[in-house]
Amino acid sequence: MGRLNDRVAIVTGGGRGIGQATSLRLAADGAAVVVNDIDDAPADETIALIEAAGGKAIKCVANTVDMEQAKALIATTIDAFGKIDIVVNNAGVTRDKMFHGLDDEQFDFVFDANLKTGFHTTLAAMPYLREVAKQEIAANGKVAYNRKIVFTSSVAALMGNPGQYNYTAAKGAVIATTKTLARELGAFGINVNAVAPGFIETRLTAAKEPGNDLGIPEATRQMAKMMISLGRLGQPEDIANVTAFLVSSDSDFVSGVTIPVTGGQLGGM
Repeated sequence: MGRLNDRVAIVTGGGRGIGQATSLRLAADGAAVVVNDIDDAPADETIALIEAAGGKAIKCVANTVDMEQAKALIATTIDAFGKIDIVVNNAGVTRDKMFHGLDDEQFDFVFDANLKTGFHTTLAAMPYLREVAKQEIAANGKVAYNRKIVFTSSVAALMGNPGQYNYTAAKGAVIATTKTLARELGAFGINVNAVAPGFIETRLTAAKEPGNDLGIPEATRQMAKMMISLGRLGQPEDIANVTAFLVSSDSDFVSGVTIPVTGGQLGGM
């Protein structure tokens, strides 16, 4: 039996990179997964991979920067599976620029994608997390099982990173959110934690191509590798493995923490 059998999980940004790896891992552990993305194609790809491996998944294309779309994501989940046990707030994006060159549009775009998505998704899910737990406690004196919320932060929020003020500000706020929600929701058997990826190979960290907003210079990629004690760049699966622990019953007494997943990155805390 998988350790997430009979659990229902939402993964935002679930179509690509860390989100895709997380969706695949949770499905492999037995969860029914709602793959949320803002584009059809990556969500469809992820679902096809899950189903090919014998797992269960549906997609919901929604941009949860908008609260109404977050509510639609939750409604889709409830219509399909009748409950929510796990919320993985993974959606995020980078648009790098030195602080002195930032404007409100560049700041808001990155801040909203990395913080407001998680705020809205989690808030919309509260009736199926907190309120359900309250009903269980009233009826039985305790929850049936611990429910789980995981946020994706970044080691950049712990260290700072030149050219990423908008990103590190949002990811730092994610850490603060994690600590506060852990305190608010602990009485209801809801664990709230975060992962802080180091240098992970995704489309956001691929070698930057001319004219592409995403990616970083190859020289920076090679420098990052030199700073990692384990001698390799991280893979999305490295983050998915830690998230899988945090949403399982193995972590029922772990809450309010941010786990750096960096391969021993120099200065990575």
